[in-house]
Formats: sequence, structure tokens, C-alpha cells
Amino acid sequence: MLKKTLLAAVAMSVVAGSAMAQDVKVLRIGLDGSENEADMIRNTQCVVPGLKAATGVADVQIFPSPDYNGVIQGLLGGTIDIASMGASSYAAIELQKEGAVDPILTYTQADGSSGYYSIMVARKDSGIKTLADAKGKKIGFADPDSTSGYLVPNVALPKELGAPVKEYFSETGFGGGHENLVLAVLDKKFDVGTTFGSGVGKWEDGYSSGNLHQMINKGNLDSDDIVEVWKSPLIPNGPLMVNNALPADIREKVENYFLELPKTDMACFKSYTGGDNKEYIKVDKSFYQTIVDARKSVIGG
Repeated sequence: MLKKTLLAAVAMSVVAGSAMAQDVKVLRIGLDGSENEADMIRNTQCVVPGLKAATGVADVQIFPSPDYNGVIQGLLGGTIDIASMGASSYAAIELQKEGAVDPILTYTQADGSSGYYSIMVARKDSGIKTLADAKGKKIGFADPDSTSGYLVPNVALPKELGAPVKEYFSETGFGGGHENLVLAVLDKKFDVGTTFGSGVGKWEDGYSSGNLHQMINKGNLDSDDIVEVWKSPLIPNGPLMVNNALPADIREKVENYFLELPKTDMACFKSYTGGDNKEYIKVDKSFYQTIVDARKSVIGG
């Protein structure tokens, strides 16, 4: 009798799981505001038809946010299903609600590496070429939830400066995303600012991927107008995250779709990942544990 009851329970759970999977009509992709909204939507739109076909959902919708926190809250609240963000944003979610999302994939650069750099830039005509030159100047960060634009500089810089960031620089502030931060440096709102790049390839191209590369490709930045003042230690590339509120079979289909994307549509893969990147590789929580620990130490959550 007990065996029959257990079997019935298992059967019911399978049916319930199947029904739940069928109930997923829409997948929602969150965009974090690291560049302007129109460009983010355009770079992401190419994954919509393939993701619909791969998962069987009726629609895939794109939700741009003006900042990182909007997507973080969407993932925490279950209103966003998929997002590609920096490791610090994943850490923010994990510290607030452990297991709310899973980091499943990250991309590799053209040379096969799976990391990138925080890069501090200044206007070439400012005369600032080194960290010593930047002492007493205004520094801008991209976003409080940005890995390269805030967390890593605040972990790494004090060791090199021999002083806290707020003591070394005369003023700190935020640019409102990576693209806006670089534009603010060009507009002299900040003397130096932190953004990101692959560190692979040519400086005149803004490296092979990252914010500088994207801005140069779009024509709103000339590499001759800026200089690299500082480059951080290597940072693990940010994860593609899926919300664990999704059924397991849908999460698996999402993972398989993106894992195969470089083979099925390399142009779309490069558009979605923002540069001349190579492929996706599988990752898990352990890949980002150092960033989770760093965020807990520096920001607290």
C-alpha cells in the first residue's frame, strides 16, 4: 500500500511539473542599463526567435532597465527570467536570496580567456596618464552594482594607492552605466572613470570586446580622445543567469540554446555578448565565489 502511495505521489509530481512547464508562456530577458536602451534592445533582439523555438514558449520579451538594480530586483522578484550581467550583480542576488538564480554560462574572449578588466580612463588632453596623476581628482564609477565599474576598483585600488578611494580622490560619483560614465569623462564631469574591456586586441579598437569596444563601433567614442590610466587584475566574465522559479526543463532548454548559439548564429552571439567573443562555457556558483565574498566585504550585500 505504501509503495502504491509513493508511486502515486511521484506520478502526481511529474504531472504537476509538466503542467508547470506548459504554463510558462513568456520568457522575460532583463537588460541592465550599461549602455543606452535602444542599443541594448537591438543587440538582444536577435535571440528572441531562436529562444522561442528552443523552449516552445509563446513569446520572449525584452525588459530594459535604467540601472543594474532594476534587473536585480526583477530576478529576485521573479519578474525577470534571464539576464546577462556582471559578477557583482549576481553576487547581490545571491547575498539577498541564496539560490534565487543560477549562473549557468559565461562567454570567452577571442583568445579563449574567460575574464576581463576594469579599466580607468581619462581624457587624453587632461594630462592624466597614471594613478599618481589622478590624485586629488574627481573619479566616476559606472554603477553601484557593476563589477568592473565599482566593486573591483574599490577592492583593488586602495592596495595600489595606499589609501582609501574616498581619501585619494577629491570626489566620487556615478555615471549611470558604463556608456554614460565614459561620456561624462569626455564632458569633464569626471577627471577619470572606470569602465571595462577584454584587454585583448588593439587599444584603437577599444580592445576586442567591452564597453569601449562597443562605443567605438557605434561611433560615439574615438580611442584617440582617451587614455588608459589603470587596469585591474583579471575579473571573471559575468554570468548568463536563469531564474530558479522557472521549471527545470525550461532552464535546460535555455542553457542549451545559448550554449549552441555561437555555432548556430555567431553574429547574434557576438551582438548579445557585446564583442568579438568566441563561445559560451558552462559555469556554476563556485566560479563567482571570490566576487560574492568581495561584495559581501566591500558593500555588504
